[in-house]
Amino acid sequence: MKALIKNYKVTIGACCVGYVCQAIVNNFAPLLFVTFGTQFGISLAETTVLITVNFAIQLTVDLLSAKLIDRIGYRAAGVSAHLFIGVGLILMSTLPYAVSSPLAGLIAASAVYSVGGGMLEVMVSPLVESCPTKGKSASMSLLHSFYCWGSVLVIGLTTAVFARFGTRVWDELSMIWSVLPFLNALLFLFVPISAQLSEGPRSRVLPLLKSGIFWVLAVMIFCAGASELAVTQWASSFVEKGLGVSKTMGDLLGPCLFALLMGIVRVAYAPIAKKLGLTVPIAVSAGLCAASYLMMTLTDNAALSLAGCALCGVSVALMWPASFSKAASSIPSGGTAMFALLALAGDLGCLAGPTLVGQVSSSVGDDLHTGLLVAIVFPVVLFFAVFLCRYLVKRKNAAEVALSFAQDGEIPPTDD
Repeated sequence: MKALIKNYKVTIGACCVGYVCQAIVNNFAPLLFVTFGTQFGISLAETTVLITVNFAIQLTVDLLSAKLIDRIGYRAAGVSAHLFIGVGLILMSTLPYAVSSPLAGLIAASAVYSVGGGMLEVMVSPLVESCPTKGKSASMSLLHSFYCWGSVLVIGLTTAVFARFGTRVWDELSMIWSVLPFLNALLFLFVPISAQLSEGPRSRVLPLLKSGIFWVLAVMIFCAGASELAVTQWASSFVEKGLGVSKTMGDLLGPCLFALLMGIVRVAYAPIAKKLGLTVPIAVSAGLCAASYLMMTLTDNAALSLAGCALCGVSVALMWPASFSKAASSIPSGGTAMFALLALAGDLGCLAGPTLVGQVSSSVGDDLHTGLLVAIVFPVVLFFAVFLCRYLVKRKNAAEVALSFAQDGEIPPTDD
């Protein structure tokens, strides 16, 4: 099918909306856990199965989607991903009432929209990178900012609707949220797709797995995901329980403010991305992130801890998008397989970060200060990994230049 829209900026826009849909997948259901318990008699321990299902399916899709997307094409994948999300949200509002076990209905619905979320995670970054537009790093940062805006939108509007009408309207709200992915699925039918993706070589996994650069990039994105989610998943509880702030303020000063600051930084970085490059912003972000962890955990002063939480939102903003841009520039031939495997590494980090915080905290009497402090290992590792990546890329480029001169019978120039 030929694109009816010729402007690649519309493609980038559709990908940005895709990340808003991804934010719905990851943020809407957790806002309803208490409501599910009240309405259906589901315990909080049982509702955590929804989180596990979401991450497990997205990890599985990350692993399997490279060959699938290469086979069916990016247009079909984009349409399918949004349809899965839209249908999943409709099922979430209907299945709990239609089956004997409301929990089983919610799990089934979660499984459906998680497939779409996993496909989007894999495809939108290479799709934007392939667009023949200037400022790849800027476009990538702007793209990933829309996950932040989507998170703010979902949390803010859902909270406002519940404040006005009560939580009893959650199923109607789920139906309303389903409209956005359906509309974006329609848009994906008409946007231009770069020939670099639709006509390029098939992705190959084995060469990537033999590349030292790839494994360093995987560690970087793993640490980026872990650094971010270790705080966002526990921010509300940390602010409420650790700092003694009310539940409402905990939500506003925790995940909502965190996402807002992330989005602002990603948008602010976009126009200066080319000038700053990638290595320095990632390294500075990692350093600031480590500092924010210390601010949050090594003081009893609530204001200073809140400032640390805010600084963390600022510091992690560039880690994920800049690491993906670093991968695209370091291994230009990586293709869909590289982005799929790196998305898998990132999602593993998203699972490992909050899990480590929770396990450590529970082992020391539910002390989130200690749990968060241990998670400082993730930004520290990222700091050193980005410089290792730069060194390996320079060594690889130098070897390729030397080989080229050797084949031509010439002597490569020296730094002298």
